[in-house]
Amino acid sequence: MSSLGKTGTSAPPAATRVARAGWRDPRLWIGLLIVAGSVVLGARLLAAADDTVSVWAVVDDQGVGAPVGADDVVAVRVRFADDEELERYLSAADPLPEGMVLSRGIGAGELLPRAAIDTAQDAGTVQVPLDLEPHRVPGTVDAGSVIDVYVGGRGKEVPQGPALSEVTVVAAPPVEESFAVTGTRQLVLAVDDAAVAPFLALLDGQDDPVVRVVQRS
Repeated sequence: MSSLGKTGTSAPPAATRVARAGWRDPRLWIGLLIVAGSVVLGARLLAAADDTVSVWAVVDDQGVGAPVGADDVVAVRVRFADDEELERYLSAADPLPEGMVLSRGIGAGELLPRAAIDTAQDAGTVQVPLDLEPHRVPGTVDAGSVIDVYVGGRGKEVPQGPALSEVTVVAAPPVEESFAVTGTRQLVLAVDDAAVAPFLALLDGQDDPVVRVVQRS
């Protein structure tokens, strides 16, 4: 007989435990494979992102016979297709060769190829100093500039064209330094060995030689 005014209570449901996946559970192995694959893929992506090497590139335009030193180059990182292509250029991991000059012109920002470097002796050039009236030299001429040199005057065999064509300025002291001593501006040119004697003979053959410089762009 039930008692009046009392409500019946039901027993709480039994708690259920979540079963842990055992080491034989295939879901565990699938998860581990996914994690391992992600790690390997991430490592490969990071390696590919830094698959570059450091090589030398020239800072400014440089002409034939121009000496190249530490101040003339900058290290840049480049990705090459293969080792054979990499070998064509000078690695920035190695110091520049001593006494290096260019056997051909190279533009600003261009990588420095091994085929374009030489020594002054092997390149067949010598350095020729030239004192010029300041107003006959473009103000933008500097080391590395490529110029033509014209010679005029009262003498025989004055050439109609340039006496020296496409020669490289290897040194150009600041204008104020040149003026302070002689009132002229000195340029040091890399001239082909075979062209030096004819050029000097041309200057000596003029009573009052007039030398002008034209800068090539």
